[in-house]
This record gives sequence, C-alpha cells and structure tokens, in this order.
Amino acid sequence: MAFPYCGAVVMSTVRFHRQLDPAGGPGHQGSMRIYKILRPEEWDRLRTEGESAGAPIDQADGFVHFSTAAQVAETAAKHFAGTDGLVLLAVAAETLGPALRWEKSRNDALFPHLYGPLRLRDVLRARPLPLVGGAHQFPDDLT
Repeated sequence: MAFPYCGAVVMSTVRFHRQLDPAGGPGHQGSMRIYKILRPEEWDRLRTEGESAGAPIDQADGFVHFSTAAQVAETAAKHFAGTDGLVLLAVAAETLGPALRWEKSRNDALFPHLYGPLRLRDVLRARPLPLVGGAHQFPDDLT
C-alpha cells in the first residue's frame, strides 16, 4: 500500500519540535505535532472524502482522539494491540484552531481532542505503522 503525501506536506518545510508542556493549561497549540492512528479503511475514507469524523470510537465520543509523541505508543498498545496495517498521521496542532482542546484522559494526562472533522489538508505526514513481533514500530523522528 502506498502512503502518498498530501500537497501541503510536500510544500511545507516547517519542522515542529516543541513538546507538550507537562504542566498543562493554555498554550499547548504552539508548534507541535499530534498523532492519529487510523485503520486502512479509515485512512482510505479520509483520502477519498477529504475529511472524516474519525473512527467509530471518535464518533461515539463526539471528538477525534489524538495523542502526543509521548502518548502515541501507549495508545497503540492499548487500543490497537495486534492490529496490523495501521497508518500514523501527523498533524500540526496549531492548524486545528479552537476546535482542538486539551482534556484529561488516561492517567489524568492531557490529550488533544478535536471537536470537528479531521481534514486531509491538515495532515502533515502519513506513515505506515507496522506490527513487528507483536509491537508497533514507530518512526524514530516523532516530535
């Protein structure tokens, strides 16, 4: 399966390196990447339709679940254990505007939740998330 970049990704040369402030509170939407894990059919739907309300759990909860670089491996282990063929999306938090909220979730940590559609134009990068030896293999350059 090919994972083409959307046009905005190819044109963008901005690198986002800021990590989530563990103290919480306002200002989390600075220059940082947040991550969404999709199943192949969810990724295909996003590419075809240009936007998505997310996975069934996102639709049931009323927001699209994202994770930070520090949270995404645990998210994969908890919610996608043993699932192969996943796609890891990187999105610049600041492009989502006020629809992105930081809310307490697992272990009282703040997680990014998008109260609006996930739009293909907001995706910086899509990468395969292979399952190797029962564990998902994440790229080394998550920031």
